[in-house]
Amino acid sequence: MAEAIRLGRMTDTMEEGFVAELNVKTGDKIKSGDTIAEIETDKATLPLESYFNGTILYVAAKKGDTLLIGELIAIIGKEGEDYSALLVKSEVGSQKSEVKTITKEEVQPATSNPQAATNSGLRVKASPLARMIAKEKGIELSNVKGTGEEGRITKKDLESGGGVHSFTGKENSRDVRVSQMRKTIAKRLLESKNSAPHFYLTLDINMDNAVSIRTQLNNVLPTKISFNDIVVKAVAIALRQNPNVNCSWLGDTIRYYDHIHIGIAVAVEDGLLVPVLKFADGKTVQQISTETKLLAKKASAKKLLPAEMEGNTFTISNLGMFGIEEFTAIINPPDACILAIGAIRQEPSVVNGEIKIASKMKVTLSCDHRVVDGATGAKFLQSLNNTLENPVTVLL
Repeated sequence: MAEAIRLGRMTDTMEEGFVAELNVKTGDKIKSGDTIAEIETDKATLPLESYFNGTILYVAAKKGDTLLIGELIAIIGKEGEDYSALLVKSEVGSQKSEVKTITKEEVQPATSNPQAATNSGLRVKASPLARMIAKEKGIELSNVKGTGEEGRITKKDLESGGGVHSFTGKENSRDVRVSQMRKTIAKRLLESKNSAPHFYLTLDINMDNAVSIRTQLNNVLPTKISFNDIVVKAVAIALRQNPNVNCSWLGDTIRYYDHIHIGIAVAVEDGLLVPVLKFADGKTVQQISTETKLLAKKASAKKLLPAEMEGNTFTISNLGMFGIEEFTAIINPPDACILAIGAIRQEPSVVNGEIKIASKMKVTLSCDHRVVDGATGAKFLQSLNNTLENPVTVLL
C-alpha cells in the first residue's frame, strides 16, 4: 500500500521547514531509516528519515522549497502501484486544486515550486531561521529582497541590510607586544585563580560616621585623608582582631603572620602594581595617607623598588573612585584573602526604625578556601563593619 511522506514537526517550536537537500528521486529504492531530505528548521538542519520500505513513486517537494507542517514531500509504495488517491487528499503547495478524480496517467513528477503561487503570490518564501529573526526584529518580509534560490529570503539577507538599517565600516586592528609587567600579572593571577579555590563574602557597610569623621579630620590635618586611608586602617585593626585571615597557604603548612603588611592595588598604564604598606596597624591614619600617596606616585612613575612590592600579608583593591559599586577581586599571592572596595553611595536605609538617607559601601572579601573558611571570613567582615561604623577607633 502506498504511503505519503509528509513534513513532521521536528522541533517543539517548528512551524515550517526549508528543504536544504532532497536525497531521493522518482524510482529510487529506499528502506526504513534512509534519509529522504535535509530539513532546515528554526533551530538546526535535521535529517528527515523514511519510516517505510519501497520505491519512491512520486516526489512533491524539491530543494529550496519551504513547506508547512503536514505538507507532502514524497509518496512511497510498490513499483507500479496506483497512488492517485493520496494526491487527491494532499495539498501540494500551490496545487490546491479542486480535482474530483485523477488518473494515474495524468500524474507527473512534481517540478514546480509548491510555494510559487500560494494565495496568489501573497506568501513570501523565506527560511525558517529568517522568519524567526524577522519576527524578533519586527521586519516585514514582504519588503525584503531574497537572494536565495528562486528569491528565497535567508538569514544573510536580513543581516546584510534587507529590512534592517546597517552600517559597514572598515575593519582594522592592531597588535601590541605584551609587556613583562602584563605577562607577570597574567601568570600570577592565572596561577592564583587556578590553584586557590576562591569563595566570596559581601557586606554592605553604613559609612555615615566614617564620612563625618573624615570631614572633621580634613578640617584640621594638613594632609587630606581619603576614604581609602580610613579603610586601610580599619582593615589593619580587623586583621589584628582576626589573625586567622592574615596568613598564607604553603602546601604542607599554613603560615600565620604576626605582622600586618597590606598591599594596595594601584592601576598604572601597563596594568596593576601592588605597593605594600608595612606594619599598617601601627601607623596613624595620617601616616597611612602620607605613605600611600608616596607609594602610589612611585608606582605611577614605575619607580617602586622590589622591596616596596614584597611581603604583603593581605591586599586591598578599591574601584570606588570609578563609581563601581561592587566587584570581586582575584587573590594576590601569597595572601589568603583580598578585599574589594566599592563606591560610597547614598540610598534609603532603615536607621533605628526610621527610613533615612544613608551612606553605604559594599565590600567583598575573596577567600582561599584552603586556608580561610566561611565563618572565619565572616567574622573578619563583622570586625571591619564595627570599626567603620564606629570609626573613632581608627584614631587610637
